[in-house]
Amino acid sequence: MSRVFTRVAAILVAVGLFFTSQSLTTPQEAAAADPGYLMVHFTGEGSTNQQMYLSHSTDGVHWNDLNGGGMVLRSTVGTKGVRDPAFVKSPDGSKYWIIATDLCIDCGQTWSQSINDGSRNLVVWESTDLVTWSQPRLLNVAGAIPDGRNAWAPEAIWDPASNDYILYWATNVPLNGATKHRIYYSHTSDFRTISTPQTYISRPGAQEIIDTQIIEVPAGVGSYRYVRASGDGQITLEGSNSILGTWTNLGNLSGIGLTGSMVEGPMWMKFNGTNKWGLYLDQYATGGGYMPVLTTDPSNPAAYQKQSSGSYNMGGTKKRHGWILNLTAAEESRVLTRWPNTPANRLQSYNFQDRYVRHTNFDARIDPNVSPGDDSRFRIRTGLAGTGTVSFESVNFPGHFLRHSNFDLQLAYNDGSSQFAQDATFRQVAGLADSTWSSFQSYNYPDRYIRHYAYELRLDPITNATGRGDATFRVTS
Repeated sequence: MSRVFTRVAAILVAVGLFFTSQSLTTPQEAAAADPGYLMVHFTGEGSTNQQMYLSHSTDGVHWNDLNGGGMVLRSTVGTKGVRDPAFVKSPDGSKYWIIATDLCIDCGQTWSQSINDGSRNLVVWESTDLVTWSQPRLLNVAGAIPDGRNAWAPEAIWDPASNDYILYWATNVPLNGATKHRIYYSHTSDFRTISTPQTYISRPGAQEIIDTQIIEVPAGVGSYRYVRASGDGQITLEGSNSILGTWTNLGNLSGIGLTGSMVEGPMWMKFNGTNKWGLYLDQYATGGGYMPVLTTDPSNPAAYQKQSSGSYNMGGTKKRHGWILNLTAAEESRVLTRWPNTPANRLQSYNFQDRYVRHTNFDARIDPNVSPGDDSRFRIRTGLAGTGTVSFESVNFPGHFLRHSNFDLQLAYNDGSSQFAQDATFRQVAGLADSTWSSFQSYNYPDRYIRHYAYELRLDPITNATGRGDATFRVTS
């Protein structure tokens, strides 16, 4: 979680503290056939950047943006912005969650408001396949904390000792004479209901702690089963053999030149097929986004090594505080199929060429001078109902597709049903008014086409020249 209230001082310190990265060969031992990695993250400030984005890597250090660098999930609840996401995967692999901070800086909240009177909720999405996600919902985690003022940077880990998930996050609370962020935790089995929050980590005096993430380490590596990295003025490492047990301070990363005035948002990953880990750190002081440091022993601060800038590539978008999931081959196949880098396009009207198909309040129509422009941009996907067809996914409301209901065209959230798939699928054919343009025939009502009538989009049989013009569009960037 970016701490804007310390940034100015931090940047000044960072200028003097940065020194040349140590070169280290990145892990290449994993077989080429090993599945890769999926990162969920946000990309910056503003209502568009504070949404959910995905990136993929085959080696853990070179990342490619999925979905053409566009958002993959959008929050329509709470502040309508999300930051600091984490993946949660059930032990049997049958269910996934994304949990995130309900926060939208510069689009409704200032940093001061979010610190002192922010959302007490987290935003939660749920999936059974990692690609079809529920609508977002709010989970109130800090409302039961006396004078709890926000809920930031959530994480969760399965605890075999309690046979449920330990959900933990930061809340700003006045307590024992200090108003500061502390880490709280609750038990949950479903991310719908939680136990009464308890204090998990509190640093001495006025020192805050906002970001912390736990990794489980295999037996035989280091002295502890669990290691956590925290942003608490430094990047502090601690070890324990129990998630809710006693944690031992192992030191921090200042010895390799990475101080808390320079980096935050620690994000772990384990390289496939190797005895190596990466700890990604967000270079908030310089706005540089994530950088990896590598180690063969997460519990030993001296074993971490910075990487030369040429040894990793974070892709086209800035990666901010997120989470990395090791994929199975099946998961990787589903993810890459669902979010290819399909370009965003517009549909221009043939007989009103200053007008484009757009959504407004989830209704579909044609308008000139569309604002915001993304209301008129769609990714033309392989049809939800089958190959040789197309479906139109909204750029700024991902997961929402143009579909007909009672022959009216709307933008609607894909509920995964066969009926939705058919209603949102069309055959792209030669334009009825001009064969160099396109028309779109309904999949389940093949005698009807998308057309505009009084500028509203609908599905109609086409019987005359006016109808043919109304049902003809140009696909354009």
